[in-house]
Amino acid sequence: MIICDTHCDTLNMRVFHKDETPCVTMEHMVQGGVSLQTCALFAGSKGMSDHPYERAIAQYNELCRLSREEGWEKANSPLDAEEGKVKILLSVEGGEIFEGKVERVDEFYGYGVRMSGVTWNNENEMGHPAKHGSKEGIKPRGWELLRRMAEHKIAVDTSHLNEAGFWDIVDHHSQPPLASHSCAKALRNHFRNLTDDQIRAMVQRGGWIGVNFYPWFLGDTGKAVAEDIVTHIDYMCQLGADRHVGFGSDFDGIEVWPDDCSSPAGVPLVIDGLRRRGYSEEAIARIAGDNFLDYYRRLGW
Repeated sequence: MIICDTHCDTLNMRVFHKDETPCVTMEHMVQGGVSLQTCALFAGSKGMSDHPYERAIAQYNELCRLSREEGWEKANSPLDAEEGKVKILLSVEGGEIFEGKVERVDEFYGYGVRMSGVTWNNENEMGHPAKHGSKEGIKPRGWELLRRMAEHKIAVDTSHLNEAGFWDIVDHHSQPPLASHSCAKALRNHFRNLTDDQIRAMVQRGGWIGVNFYPWFLGDTGKAVAEDIVTHIDYMCQLGADRHVGFGSDFDGIEVWPDDCSSPAGVPLVIDGLRRRGYSEEAIARIAGDNFLDYYRRLGW
């Protein structure tokens, strides 16, 4: 079974929070059977004042070091994923990393970036974050960057993006989007989660959703277990997303995690939970990884 996780902030932690112990290690990925781990190049929490481009380059250099010294293998394509071997896919979290320059998209494509979030929690030259409640959509420069991303078949990640921007992309972008680490708003009313209409739109448009493992997105107590992740996946499947949903843990970008799933080593508990809900092995394999790979096939990979 191929297992894909579409978001973690491990590179950022390793570079800028060296006093903290990462959840995502090679040992934990192997223990959890993870085939493809998406690692974000995070723009930082302060927008352009945080020197996002330089931060991203530092994180990319950390992956290069991990490749040389610890055997982390970068995937050139999402379809490089194979069972029994861990590979790393790169994403961008926070479009300010591109500094509004189309040539930056080309540059990061060359580094292996195959997914990019429009925003984190800050407004930038591409659009507005869900956190601020803006009703404005994608900005003109954002469309320029999105068009170049489409030329490279870089997936557009709408996690953190506001609803107006989400619907702009669903309705007008040439490629279907994904939400790499978001949950169901009907189960937990949080600005970072997706409404039923957004989930259905992802299905209709051919997109994909990675369910976040963050307890505060899964419920309103700040406590969770793997079964709560299963509940959000199951809810989305009931809305028709059984071929459009998977895992987007957000490990190393969250300060708490489910009690029994604190690293990639806990992912098999989520898979076991799906079995207990009556999902077939074929359906579980789709959720675990095949849905994500099929999404990239729809992008033309």
